[in-house]
Amino acid sequence: MKALITGITGQDGSYLSELLLKKGYDVYGIVRRGSTINTVRIDKIPLKKENILYGDLADANSIVRLLKTIEPDEIYNIGSMSHVRVSFDIPEYTGQVTGLGVTRILEALRTLDMKKTKYYQASSSEMFGLSKAPQNEKTTMLPISPYGCAKLYGYHMTRTYRYGYNMFACNGILFNHESPRRGETFVTKKIVRAACRIKLGAQDKITLGNLDAKRDWGFSGDYMEAIFKIMHHDEPDDFVVATEEYYSVKEFLRRVFKKLNLDYNGHVITSNQYYRPNEVPELCGDASKIRDVLGWKPKVKFDELIKMMVDDVMKEEEKSLHQDIS
Repeated sequence: MKALITGITGQDGSYLSELLLKKGYDVYGIVRRGSTINTVRIDKIPLKKENILYGDLADANSIVRLLKTIEPDEIYNIGSMSHVRVSFDIPEYTGQVTGLGVTRILEALRTLDMKKTKYYQASSSEMFGLSKAPQNEKTTMLPISPYGCAKLYGYHMTRTYRYGYNMFACNGILFNHESPRRGETFVTKKIVRAACRIKLGAQDKITLGNLDAKRDWGFSGDYMEAIFKIMHHDEPDDFVVATEEYYSVKEFLRRVFKKLNLDYNGHVITSNQYYRPNEVPELCGDASKIRDVLGWKPKVKFDELIKMMVDDVMKEEEKSLHQDIS
C-alpha cells in the first residue's frame, strides 16, 4: 500500500508516517521547496529519501504531477497554513492553501480517474467557532477565523466529492492536539518552553494573549491512530476526534508550572499583540460517534501530555545550557 502525506514534516505528519510505516506502508511525503527545509521531525524516521518530493497545495500542476508519479492508494491531507492567529494576517494565502488546496487534490483525483484512491481531510474544531460546547458532527459550524473558514470550505468540498463522484473522501474533525513535536509558535509549546527556561534561570517572563480560552487538548499520536481508523472504516464518513475534556489556557499554564514546582504568578505578561481579532471562547468535542462506531478513545490524559512535553523540553534546555557553559 502506498500512502501520500501532505504536511509530512509537521507534528501530525511525523506521527502518521511512523504509524503507517509500522503497518507496512510505502510512505511518500510532500514538502514545499525553500532555501532551507525543516525536516527535523522526520529525520530519524526510516522514510526513503526518494519518497520525499517537492510539491505545493497552492500549485495544481505539482499535485497532478505527484499523483501521476506516485499513484497512491491513500492520501492524507494534513498540510495547511495551520496557525490560527497568523491566518488573520494572511487570510488570502490561508484560503489558497488550507481551503483551495483540498479542491486541487480532489479534482486531480477525479480528472485522473483515480477515484478509488482513498482521501482523508484534516478538518478542525476551529470550524465550530462560536457554537456552544460540547460540539459533535451535527453541531452548527460558525467559524470566526480565516483558518476556520478555510477548513470549513475544505470540509464541505470533501463531502461534495464523496457524494457527487462516489469517492472515498472522509473528514476527521480534530480538536486541539499537542506533543513534544509541536511547533514553537503554538501556545502550548511556548508555555512549556518558557516554563522550563524560567526553572533553569534562563528567562523570567512569558508574554501571552487570551488566558481564558478553553480547549480540548489531546495527544497527536493518539489522534493519528484515529485517522487511520477513519480511513479504514467500511464507508467514508466524518468523525469528531477529541478527549471530551477541556481546560483554559490559564489552567494549562498553571499545570505546566506546577509540574516544575513553580508558581506562574509574577512570570506572565498579557499583551494585545497575541489576541486574535475574533476569539473562539470554548471548544470541547463530543467523540461518542468515533467511540461507538470505530472503537477509538484517547490513551494519553491531559496531565500525561503535559508531563511528556515538559520532560522533552527540559532535556533540550538542559543540554543547551550545558553546551553554553562548556
